[in-house]
Amino acid sequence: MVLKRWLVGDPLKTAQARHERLSKTIALAIFSSNAISSVAYATEEILLVLVLAGAAAVAWSIPVSLAILFLVVVLTISYRQIIYEYPEGGGAYVVARSNLGDRPALVAAAALMIDYVLTVAVSVAAGIAALTSAIPSLYIHREALGLVAILFIIVMNLRGVRESGKFFAVPTYFAIGGLGLLVIAGTIRSLSNSGEIPPIANPVETETLTLFLVLRAFAAGCSAVTGMEVISNGVKAFRQPESNNAATTMVWMSTILASLFMGISWMAYHYGILPKSDETVVSQLARLTFGTGAVYYAIQIGTMALLVLAANSAFAGFPHLSSILARDGFMPHQMATFGDRLVFSNGIIILGFFACLLLVLFQGDTHALIPLYAIGVFVSFTLSQAGMVKRWLVKKGPHWQTKLIVNGAGALTTGIATIIIASTKFMQGAWIVFVLVAILLLMFQGIRSHYKAVTEQIALDRRGERPPLPRRNIVIIPISGLNRAVVRALDYARSRPGEIRAVFVDVDPEESAKVKIQWAQWGGGVNLIALSSPYRSVLGSLLDYVEELLEKDQNTWVTVVIPEILPARWWQSILHNQRALMLKAALLFKDRVILIDVPYHLTR
Repeated sequence: MVLKRWLVGDPLKTAQARHERLSKTIALAIFSSNAISSVAYATEEILLVLVLAGAAAVAWSIPVSLAILFLVVVLTISYRQIIYEYPEGGGAYVVARSNLGDRPALVAAAALMIDYVLTVAVSVAAGIAALTSAIPSLYIHREALGLVAILFIIVMNLRGVRESGKFFAVPTYFAIGGLGLLVIAGTIRSLSNSGEIPPIANPVETETLTLFLVLRAFAAGCSAVTGMEVISNGVKAFRQPESNNAATTMVWMSTILASLFMGISWMAYHYGILPKSDETVVSQLARLTFGTGAVYYAIQIGTMALLVLAANSAFAGFPHLSSILARDGFMPHQMATFGDRLVFSNGIIILGFFACLLLVLFQGDTHALIPLYAIGVFVSFTLSQAGMVKRWLVKKGPHWQTKLIVNGAGALTTGIATIIIASTKFMQGAWIVFVLVAILLLMFQGIRSHYKAVTEQIALDRRGERPPLPRRNIVIIPISGLNRAVVRALDYARSRPGEIRAVFVDVDPEESAKVKIQWAQWGGGVNLIALSSPYRSVLGSLLDYVEELLEKDQNTWVTVVIPEILPARWWQSILHNQRALMLKAALLFKDRVILIDVPYHLTR
């Protein structure tokens, strides 16, 4: 408990929730770090595909980047409409459920949840790649560094939204400033060089430049728009007026994203930068623009910080989405419960666990994770836009035709992008995402069915009729000998209504005789029953006795009072109570059996 308070902080009162709301500047750092950070690797992913057709094919990076820029504009306008129409937040899941039904909504939710896990893994892996580009000796430790980074982000998010936002805002804005400086300085330099591209080594051409290859490059570069939906998921986290502040932050984020992405793509094309296995494209551009001095290292450190902290936006989106699903009965109810610091702690911990697992499975390799990335978020993009199209067709309202055109364009463009991404990345690993979505859908439906069945079974009778009260309650105390723990349990049992019986299993005649003598002195008149066990099965004999009592009378309840010794040291627990644990495990699921623990605390 002391360690938890040191790491997470003191609990916050529920009344303090409104003080945990975010300003636009802090919200930008929390919600947009994922989208903005993708500029550090989106251009590189485009080039990795195009370079397969030789250096000349790299020229297609600009048209591909412009197509992605068009996507950014369409999504910005579309999600602003969603923010105003659904100020309670929830993003694609809420939009799809209210307009398209449960099944499409759950597909959107499953796809988004998978993408949030991938966001954490990809962002941290890319951030560590930026660090190892500057300090190559750390490359062999990239997995360990990634795990440490994720654990740090988990702890910071468990401390609360506002506190984590303030902490992460400084490095986020520092990184944005560094990348902005790189784009401005690099663009000025490229213009002063009259657009001349320095000679570069021609890579080995392994594929022919085809439309499919260009589409693959587009699919790879679409990682630049992942994270754009996070603001619409967390509208309620903003200060009032929530929708206006969220919509403004959306425009800020998109402007920064578009400027940095196009700037880096242009510079990479102009300077003939090609991907390297041991150095990122951003690192090459920074080294070419500023040399290897302080500015270069500042940009690398800032980029690393931005990429690692980009995972923070997923920690804002995943727990909130999980809480909405839990509220609707599709996830465990615990996911909708606030932790001590007014955050959804369970969602934060689960996201962190699966992100760490993914990072280890893929050995911290960004390029290995990218094929799985983006497909989930584009599925949710398409479903949310399609849901808004149906909403305008049904609801209409002021300027509904214009809004319909905007969301229709969004549904069309994201739908096409989804098909391209799915078809080009399917064999590279995107099929795994489809399998995981199917598994999550089964899980959602299973949880919902379970909760529905539970509700039906525990609901009070509408006619106000109570179930019949038990006519008889038999209290039994299983013992193996007599000591203070047993006497304490006996005293408690005597305070309860019902017929009390002490029960022991006779496996040793001499020991049984001693127990009977002691019981005559300490039993307080309670009946002692000895159960014979020819095969020395203590647990089996006790279970048979309880079963016999239950079968004799269907209106009889059996209360089992179990004496337990609680040692002074946690590690001593393995030396005690093993038979009691087995008895509880065996009786827990029996109907009309009540289990009561009576602890006896040791002091040394």
